Amino acid sequence: MAFRTPTDNSTSHPADSQSGDCPQPGAPALGTGLKGRHVTMLAISGAIGAGLFLGAGAGIHTAGPGILISYSLAGLLMVLVMRMLAEMAVAQPNSGSFSVYAEKAFGRWAGFTVGWLYWWLLVVVVAAEATGAAAIAHSWLPAVPQWAYVLAFMAVLTAVNLFNVGHFGEFEFWFGAIKVTAVVAFLVLGTLAVFGLLPGSHPVGLTNLTAHGGFLPHGVSGVLTGLLAVVFSFGGMELVTIAAAESPDPSQAVAKATRTVIARLLLFYIGSVALMVLLLPWTSASAATSPFVSVLQRIGIPASAGLMNVVVLTSLLSALNSNLYGASRMVFSLAQRRDAPQSLLNVSRGGVPRMAVLASVSFGFIAVILNFIAPDRVLPFLLNTIGAIILVVWIAIALAQLRLRKTVGHTPGRPAVRMWGHPWLSWTALAGMTGVLALMCTDTDARTQLLSTGALTALILVAAAIRTAWAKNQVKL
Repeated sequence: MAFRTPTDNSTSHPADSQSGDCPQPGAPALGTGLKGRHVTMLAISGAIGAGLFLGAGAGIHTAGPGILISYSLAGLLMVLVMRMLAEMAVAQPNSGSFSVYAEKAFGRWAGFTVGWLYWWLLVVVVAAEATGAAAIAHSWLPAVPQWAYVLAFMAVLTAVNLFNVGHFGEFEFWFGAIKVTAVVAFLVLGTLAVFGLLPGSHPVGLTNLTAHGGFLPHGVSGVLTGLLAVVFSFGGMELVTIAAAESPDPSQAVAKATRTVIARLLLFYIGSVALMVLLLPWTSASAATSPFVSVLQRIGIPASAGLMNVVVLTSLLSALNSNLYGASRMVFSLAQRRDAPQSLLNVSRGGVPRMAVLASVSFGFIAVILNFIAPDRVLPFLLNTIGAIILVVWIAIALAQLRLRKTVGHTPGRPAVRMWGHPWLSWTALAGMTGVLALMCTDTDARTQLLSTGALTALILVAAAIRTAWAKNQVKL
């Protein structure tokens, strides 16, 4: 089945003919060197990062044991969004993914806006991750200046992304394997500790779930505030639909990854947090301390803080690597649709968009340099602008799926992967994301991020309008 653009967008002009999934005639193609295991691991590791290893403490401190409800709601939202995205990606794999689907559903302006917003999100996160990774390495060897670590990390991972995409996939596979192994080890050790099966341990029961104010010490409001603290930690899994376009069988890769990965991610997140609140009083949680470290110290694992620093460093480098990859492919797709400079279409013999990689990493270098010049202003400002972008992307995915499903009746067959309970669950997901937006308005820091993201979105929308007007003028000429 192939999705068709709705009839109200079908009056495109020649200047817009190179849009959607239709690259320019003779345009270079990306490689197909990613294996199925690469795509699956990218889907798993993309959503396991420092947000889980470091951020869970803030959520537990906010909601108490009720954070389990917060994570369950956030996980359910992620499952619905990924199912909607998988339906579109299996029907029509494309390295532009949700940017292309937004364009097909609502027109060129939507694809332009979603694509550039996502590119901006990834390149800013690349800068933040490089800075964070350098800070950890600098704490180990303070004799080496922090900027040198940034330079080394960025240079090595840029080189990884410039080589054949298979090398990127292999590199990211092993990065991801370290994170997954750490989480699995934590789940095994934590479960043994809960049941008193480790030396010197005894069964903990449910005491920590009911003591210190009960399961919901801050009531429903605490659960909702906790939801706001954890929902964005699931961002990153959408990269799988970008990467799958460079596998030999993109549709099968997306279908397999989304079917097998979701349950594992829910186990990793909810299982890890459940062990934290079972083994530790929630009152001991803090935004400044990783609950992973606290649990490992409680059950007697030596050098827990050092081990977790290694895992966090790996997570940051893994995220830097995959986000640089995603940014380069998104801007390459924009260039294919004439919504980015055509020089970015340069592709190596191995099918790697090298100019797109260099363009994406260049901004990361600039942001890092600015961060060292004004560390208290630059990175916080940039991070505020991306605070709600992933939510905008998720909403675009839901709206595009709702719109494009209406065109199925005009084409033979049916989606190989279908959204469950359509359209009711699609609308439920959309309502959930609208609720998160409302929650952001009630929190001072989140409201600042929402306003900054809104301003950036408005700016890109203006650029999209100018681009559309220019294209129409080209047709008249």
